[in-house]
Order: sequence, then C-alpha cells, then structure tokens
Amino acid sequence: MKLRYKWLTGVVAIAAIATGGFAWFAHQPEIAAAPPGPHDFTTAQIARGEILVRTGDCAVCHTASGGARNAGGGRLDTPFGVIVSSNITPDRETGIGAWPYAAFERAMRRGVDREGHYLYPAFPYTSFARFNDEDMRALYAYLMTQPPVRSAPPPSDLKFPFNLRMLMAGWNMLFLDGRPWRPDPSQSAEWNRGAYLVQSAAHCTACHSPRNVFGAEQGGADMFAGGGVVDGWHVPALNTASRAPIAWNADDLYDYLRTGYSARHGVAAGPMAPVVEKLSRLPKEDVRAIAVYMASFAPAGAGSAADLAQHEAALDARSDGVMAARAQTGAALFAGACAGCHRVNDAPKLFGVRPGLAYNTNLYADSPDNLLRILLNGIGQPATRDLGYMPAFRYNFNDAQLAALANYLRTDIAGQPAWTDVAAAAANIRSTTVRSTTAP
Repeated sequence: MKLRYKWLTGVVAIAAIATGGFAWFAHQPEIAAAPPGPHDFTTAQIARGEILVRTGDCAVCHTASGGARNAGGGRLDTPFGVIVSSNITPDRETGIGAWPYAAFERAMRRGVDREGHYLYPAFPYTSFARFNDEDMRALYAYLMTQPPVRSAPPPSDLKFPFNLRMLMAGWNMLFLDGRPWRPDPSQSAEWNRGAYLVQSAAHCTACHSPRNVFGAEQGGADMFAGGGVVDGWHVPALNTASRAPIAWNADDLYDYLRTGYSARHGVAAGPMAPVVEKLSRLPKEDVRAIAVYMASFAPAGAGSAADLAQHEAALDARSDGVMAARAQTGAALFAGACAGCHRVNDAPKLFGVRPGLAYNTNLYADSPDNLLRILLNGIGQPATRDLGYMPAFRYNFNDAQLAALANYLRTDIAGQPAWTDVAAAAANIRSTTVRSTTAP
C-alpha cells in the first residue's frame, strides 16, 4: 500500500513538474501598449501595405457578413470548433490601435498577440512569418492608418482541449517555421517573386494544401493538393492531382487571377471570387509572377499543339451539349436554362463571358457539391463586373431536377460517371445556404 502511494505521489509530482515546465516554456509576456504616432509612416510604406493587404485579402476573414471592413466577427468552422476573427482596425480599445510594431510583428511571425495570448493557425501566421522586414512594416503602416472601428467580436468557441490556447506553444514548436522566405537561386526572378507572394501575403496553401490531424499544412508532394473544405466548398488541387481537363499554365492562371475568368477553366466563384476581386487590382507584374510560380506545380501539358487544339475542340463540342441525350430531363434543363450563356460554338455573346462547361473542374470532382452550390445560389457577386452574373435556380428547380441537370453536365458534358445521391446533396445544400442576388 505504501509503495502504491509513493508511486502515485511520484506520478503526480512528475506531472506537476511537466505542467509547470510547459507553462514556463509557453509563457509570453504582454507587450506594453504604445500606439504609433501620426507621422511614423511614409506615403510609400502605406501604398505598399495596401497592395499587400489586397494580396492577402485580409477582409475576407476579418469582416463579418454585413459588418464593417476588418472589424472582425467572421466565422470559420473547423474540425476543432468555431473560430471568430478579430478586429484588426486601429481602434485602441477593441482593435490593434494600441499595438506597437513589436506586438504586430510577434503576432504575424509567432502567432502571439500583444497581451501574450496564443493565436490559432486559422490566422495563417505560418505564412505571414515569411514576410521580409520591409513588407512587414509596410503592412503595419497601412493597417494603422485606416479608419478605426469600435467592435468587439464574440470569442471563438473551440472544443476542449483545443480551447486551451497555451497548447499552441507546442504546436508552434512542431509546425511553425518562422524563418523569412529565401529565394531559390536556380529559378528566375519572376518565379521567385511569385513564390514569395504565394508563400507569404497570399497564403494560398492555407486553403489549397491538405492538413494533418493537428491542423498543420502538409508540404512536399501534398503541397497544393487541395482536398479541404472552405465555407462548404471543396478546394481543388492545383498540383499534379488537379482534375482540370486541361492542365493549368501560366497564361490561364494569369487570366483567371487577373479577371476571374479563363476560357479553358471557367469563372471564379465561391470563396475564390472575393480573392480574385482583390488580386485583380494588384500590379500586373505581381499577378503574372504568382501565375508563373503556381504553374510550376501543375502537370505538364501532354501532346503537341495540334493534340491540344483537338482536345479543346472536343470540349467545346461537349460544352454545347452535342453529346446530349442519355438523360432527357437533364438535357432539356440544360437547353432551357444553361445553353444560352454556356454554349461555345456559333453562340451570340449576350453579356459577360461564355464559359464552356466541359472545361469546369467542378464537373470532374468526386463530389457534386460545388456545382450544386452554384446552381442553387448563382453568382450574384462576380469577381469582376465584366464577367456577368449567373442567376440562382433555387426556386426554379426542385432537388430531383437539380440532380438530373447535375448528372447530365457530369456525364454528357464532362464524360464522367454519374454521381450518386445528388438529390439528397442538393436538399442539404439548399437547407443550409441562402439565395444569392443576381444583380449588384
């Protein structure tokens, strides 16, 4: 009995020592409040910071639906619970207005706020740590010179033990590489510029790379392999695992990121639309650099130029529905609701662009969810105004009709095996989303 008591006492003592040691290791001191002065920043710094904010599209996460820009309150559903974004306007009480540069840099590079609280990597400080010092200061300058908004978002709601922020110290030790980005001397200056922007400000891997069981991005061959879900949308792969019927190249990526449309890949929709809206206003050379870098992960195009032209002609023909007719209901719905805007050959341009659906990666995905979201909710806020708007068919088609149309697009337009349980998926998405507007 005495031996058992001593053993339990020893275990408790070791656990207490380990806990105390981790708490000591994890402790981060508060940085004293020290708001910047009105003349601390140059005009050039602020202008550069604005470009970086557009590249990173901070407002997508840090703005609540219908709320003030960057005033926080955006919700992100994760496997660990709900994360609510913070106010990053320069309000001194509820935002970051009292933060000196040292506090801002610590948050961006190490994921710790001014008061010493750990942040969750849904805020992609794993990417922001790669900023160079000049750009980090420019980003701070821009954010600190924007209008302050008094707004105190509700706290995040994560499950135990993920609600214990101190545990992030261990996560950082395992998964945070805080080293600034370094160029690859074997690549061109343009490629390196794109790599820097993608790996820092644009943080593309935050969505387009899968994560392990701890929520950390996977690199290596899995970099840009997609597979995640953002706001209910399945994230496509951008590397050799891409399901796109024609491999992305730098020109296609440039068109897509600059205008929201690539003739060989379609229109930016869902979470990508607001991202492209910001990227479209970046310097053209930056967008081109991003495209060059991202294209280096895509599979090399197969065959000759003649083979590619023949493949495109076949996809154009499929887009027009000429292979129709195995699914009569779906074919009729396509002819009445879709062909007017999506037929490619000998079709008048009514407004916006005419995306050939046989090129659309969503038709080649394992799940019909992305396609169903677009059919149900339309595209009421396109990435750029020149694209045109797509109506929502939520109140025009029932779930069975949506399933017929979706599987017609899948089988006859894309030439892929039919999806299963599409009507049930449509009913689920219909019940959990709201109708999008069809005009500005």
